[in-house]
Amino acid sequence: MTKCKYIVVLGDGMPDYKIEQLGGKTPLEAAHTPNIDSLAQKGEMGMVTTVPKGFPPGSDVANLSVMGYEPEFYYTGRSPLEAVSMGVDLGEEDVAFRCNLVTLSEDEDFNQKVMVDYSAGEITSSEASQLIEEVNQNLSDENIQFYPGISYRHLMVWKGGAEKMELIPPHDISDGKIGPYLPQGEGGEILAGLMRKAGSFLPGHPVNQSRKSIGLKPANCLWFWGQGKKPLLKPFREKFGLEGSVISAVDLIKGIGMCAELRVVEVPGATGNIHTDFFGKGRAALQELIEGRDYVYLHIEAPDEAGHQGDLETKIKAIEEIDEKIVGEIIRNMDRFENLRVMVLSDHPTPLTLKTHTADQVPFVIYDHRDHREGSISFFHEETAAATGIEFLSGVQLLKYFLQKN
Repeated sequence: MTKCKYIVVLGDGMPDYKIEQLGGKTPLEAAHTPNIDSLAQKGEMGMVTTVPKGFPPGSDVANLSVMGYEPEFYYTGRSPLEAVSMGVDLGEEDVAFRCNLVTLSEDEDFNQKVMVDYSAGEITSSEASQLIEEVNQNLSDENIQFYPGISYRHLMVWKGGAEKMELIPPHDISDGKIGPYLPQGEGGEILAGLMRKAGSFLPGHPVNQSRKSIGLKPANCLWFWGQGKKPLLKPFREKFGLEGSVISAVDLIKGIGMCAELRVVEVPGATGNIHTDFFGKGRAALQELIEGRDYVYLHIEAPDEAGHQGDLETKIKAIEEIDEKIVGEIIRNMDRFENLRVMVLSDHPTPLTLKTHTADQVPFVIYDHRDHREGSISFFHEETAAATGIEFLSGVQLLKYFLQKN
């Protein structure tokens, strides 16, 4: 019997709430998605809970779950996973923190400043690296070190640092005053002090002066969150008996893949936003299967970024790009495989009205090209998926079903 091949297409943050501007439809419902709809018409559809009770509805927790790793056992924080992808080797006593470059308002009182943009206008990686270099010169010491990442996403490692403090993701407080959300608990005053110091010298950096001169948002402060210690995941091949690959533009997903000993595929032009190479990602996934891999986890960040920005038009466009250039490419090449299963889903909703994540269930569709199930469903979105009555209580449970491991 021919060994089955598997592709998971995960559109980060695709689900949403019904929007009056769309005539009471969600972006997923309003988007033109003929390829995903065709899978829904011939496959299985339902809803899945990706965030366990008591866990924050972040992409870290949700993607761990969908990739087959129970957050209850494997989750140690977001930033340690990103550190792995960035090549930063954490010691046993090291605590890693996500360090966003953000845009705060220019109020004199630091506590009264507003979170204008959690991504500093999606600052470029080259600009950001210059700013993180300046941060290192001003703030690092024998215990604290900063590492540049991609765009606004960076890393701070604190040797022997506090781990249990309360830190809020900056995208959870968009347009809000930062005072109530500054770091709390043991070690919180140290992080808040670093943020205040960064806010004193970053605004005057030539990169930020140049950005302001052409109407771009300055990266005028740091924001810490997602702390944790070094993770340890069981290799995917041992857990599920399959050799796999992961394709993503963001360090978090790459880090999970590396910890799971999945092959991390770098796609030229992959950015983590709407300007990513959708075609390139789809083709890379197919090539991995052709070259002998059993499983590919293909992650697309663009819908989530649009949700955080409250950008309806871009969110719909991102969903349509996934449909045409990724799912469509998979369908157009499906006959190259004797035995292929495809699953399309999301990790969590990122509602435009909230500009952050929720723990609501997300829709999924599974299609097996050996098993057509012509049914009454015509479209893939939140309402039609919920109407099937099919429900999985965890991402791990769903993945096992998709991989035919139940």
